[in-house]
Amino acid sequence: MWLILGLIAIVATLINLYMYTTGKDYKLAMAFGLSFTALTLCAENSLIANWVEVKDWVALLDVVPTMEKALWFLTIVSILLNIAPILLELKNKK
Repeated sequence: MWLILGLIAIVATLINLYMYTTGKDYKLAMAFGLSFTALTLCAENSLIANWVEVKDWVALLDVVPTMEKALWFLTIVSILLNIAPILLELKNKK
């Protein structure tokens, strides 16, 4: 599930950037991009919680250290890409 939500977040972010470059209202796409990023993190957390419930320590030891770094990086990139149009508008107004 987290993979599907993550792909939707990426597509929404790309739509956000495309709409900004074409001069259209991009704020709804930005909200979708950030929302699906948050849902991706929630889905990943649920997956980890399930592994803890069934005591799948091998999966936790194998996946969590790598995914933790990747999720931090991708979340920061998602936030920056989604708010980039707002920052660019502020810069252009000055």
